[in-house]
Amino acid sequence: MLKNLFATTQISIASDDLPEGGAHGEVTLKRALTARHLVMLGIGAIIGAGIFVITGQAAAQHAGPAIVLSFVFAGIACALAALCYAEFAAMLPVSGSAYSYSYATLGEYVAWFVGWSLVLEYLFTVATVAAGWSGYFNKLLALISGWINHDVTLPQTLASAPFTVVDGHIQATGMFINLPAVAIIAAITGLCYVGITQSAFVNSIIVAIKVTVILLFIAFATKYINPDNWHPFIPASEGASKYGWAGVGRAAAIVFFSYIGFDAVSTAAAEAKNPQRDMPIGIIGSLIVCTILYIIVAGILTGIADFRLLGTPEPVSTALDNYPSLHWLQVIVVIGAVTGLSSVILVMLMGQPRIFYSMARDGLIPAVFGRIHAKFRTPHVGTVVVGVLAATLGGLFNIGVLGEMVAMGTLLAFATVCVGVLVLRYTRPELPRSFRVPVPWLVCPLGALACMALFLQSFLEHWRWMLTWIAIGQAIYFLYGYSHSKLRKPAA
Repeated sequence: MLKNLFATTQISIASDDLPEGGAHGEVTLKRALTARHLVMLGIGAIIGAGIFVITGQAAAQHAGPAIVLSFVFAGIACALAALCYAEFAAMLPVSGSAYSYSYATLGEYVAWFVGWSLVLEYLFTVATVAAGWSGYFNKLLALISGWINHDVTLPQTLASAPFTVVDGHIQATGMFINLPAVAIIAAITGLCYVGITQSAFVNSIIVAIKVTVILLFIAFATKYINPDNWHPFIPASEGASKYGWAGVGRAAAIVFFSYIGFDAVSTAAAEAKNPQRDMPIGIIGSLIVCTILYIIVAGILTGIADFRLLGTPEPVSTALDNYPSLHWLQVIVVIGAVTGLSSVILVMLMGQPRIFYSMARDGLIPAVFGRIHAKFRTPHVGTVVVGVLAATLGGLFNIGVLGEMVAMGTLLAFATVCVGVLVLRYTRPELPRSFRVPVPWLVCPLGALACMALFLQSFLEHWRWMLTWIAIGQAIYFLYGYSHSKLRKPAA
């Protein structure tokens, strides 16, 4: 059994480089994405709740102005993981991301564990970002109400989550449901159901809008910076992980959520026209652009407002409240956030069903998740299931615990990819690699260690939830996945 648990797929099979129409005429995913599409997908997934929501909240609760350092530390960990992702994505152009990479290098059991962590990442990211989208949507309704002198805002009971998590325990908030979060997930699920080309086109438009909004914020808010707001740069510690260097580290684990979108690019590898060349461009290019923007915005945000005031659902808009001459910019920021957060939901809702698609093709989950729509060429069943589950989570829970669960699942997957690249360098050195991680004996271990260090920051506080999620995954694998695995029971 131990040998079976760590059996690996053949690289030639894992690459799944089939012509459209499949090996036996079955319907397959459509190769339609270029390098530009992939960079846009990465930016669409990365720039969202991190820059519009998480930045202010992490500064207010943990790091203060030193949130800039938290972004730097998290960015370094992501850069190391991104290099490893780029090598794998170019070598194995499949739709399963880190799950497929692990299956080809570290074995089925590790692959399942990583795949289950990715389910946590993508599913909870959609719910988390939808909760952040709801906050900015309510702000937009408030602005419209002021313009027309008529209240069109939603009642708080219909725009806030009914449950929150405090010290690891669920508590009721007295609210009914976060209806805007449910609505946006439902709408984008419908778009993802229709097709990859349409989704990528819509994403490109949204990315252009939100990057323009961020550049406008940088250009016009910079002159209102008050250097006094940056002193002290690292506020004195007020307890465990609140300010001081401990707070900077804790914030780094939280803002790591802001970077995770780049791995969503790898889930589209099976739909890239030239994955060997374009996947590294998409992954690394989008990460570089977004890291620069994050650091600049974090510095400006804490420079124009006292960081203690930024712990709101819409911190960028909050920071602009005290500047009447920038109210026009506030309106643009709110509109940009509403559209920008939509693209994150879009990319993540594209990514998760494609991971289910790969797992189903391997037999580890029911085959229905591997079905491709005959007309739209999308994994339609998985798309609907993910949409329903994400809408339920987004409608019931607030952004805090959802975001940290996302970060933990992602960090486990990233660490595994870093290890997998090094393992494959020694076990299969002859494989063609169009992109190679520089100095792998240093970059790969550092990437894995950096990711696990950030993982522990969140795990110490939310270990009950993480262990529960892992236990559910183990039960599914040993009750269904192990006995149905196509690696041990190949089709006739």
